Amino acid sequence: MSYTNTLIKVAVDCPVSKSEIPVAKTNNKPVHVFQYELLTEKPYTYNHEELVYQVFVLQKEIPAETLETSAEKIKQELFSKGHPCMRASSLTKRYGWGAHYNQEGKIAIYPLESEAYKTLLESENIKVIPAMKSKR
Repeated sequence: MSYTNTLIKVAVDCPVSKSEIPVAKTNNKPVHVFQYELLTEKPYTYNHEELVYQVFVLQKEIPAETLETSAEKIKQELFSKGHPCMRASSLTKRYGWGAHYNQEGKIAIYPLESEAYKTLLESENIKVIPAMKSKR
């Protein structure tokens, strides 16, 4: 699922009132930690598909040499099934980060308490969709 000019606002049942930086509790980083790192290091660089691919490559530790020869095959296999959007990310559900998709569908994240998040939330030009609740 790819959005444009859309803010995924923090879930209503998010347990924090101020954003938290996610950390890995084991040696294997979860998806949301990779998402956080990529989206804070390079905001508005990745669309949904590019983000999913980059997280996959980092999580599986695929070497650059393999990507040079097999990137298309890896992408075909990866995208042969669906992947959840930022509405289902722990960043928006648990850690207090809003995800903004710009007019090109590129993503950046904003802390719940930031002025930028509040501005996006109140903008008339941006569609606002809530993150999925953690519990029904």
